[in-house]
Amino acid sequence: MKFYVASSFKNVEVVREVARKLRDRGFTQTYDWTENKDVTTYEQLRDIGEKEKEAIIESDCMVVIYPAGKGSHVELGIALGLGKKIYLYSPDNEINNFNNTSTFYHLREVEKCSGTIEGLISKIASE
Repeated sequence: MKFYVASSFKNVEVVREVARKLRDRGFTQTYDWTENKDVTTYEQLRDIGEKEKEAIIESDCMVVIYPAGKGSHVELGIALGLGKKIYLYSPDNEINNFNNTSTFYHLREVEKCSGTIEGLISKIASE
């Protein structure tokens, strides 16, 4: 199964851990945006955006790690529009905090996951 992981730069290490654990289980990562460094031009931003969009199109599922950045929410919208399976992960269940949640987090296509990363990986691997 092919996957894409979206999140904020604040969560780079968690993104890398989730991706590594999924790859270890035989999944294929469509793009690793955490490798982007020293982005200083709009041309670079456009190139990264194209790669991220293509990676979402190619993926079978998407993992969104909360808290997610503004780009992640655009990516979430692309994945929803394409009918992709989405796993929304928050270690502390903050995604269900009514004051901070989004209507899109509660759609049928979104599987909300809280707790450990290993629990998230097990859930994805079992489907």
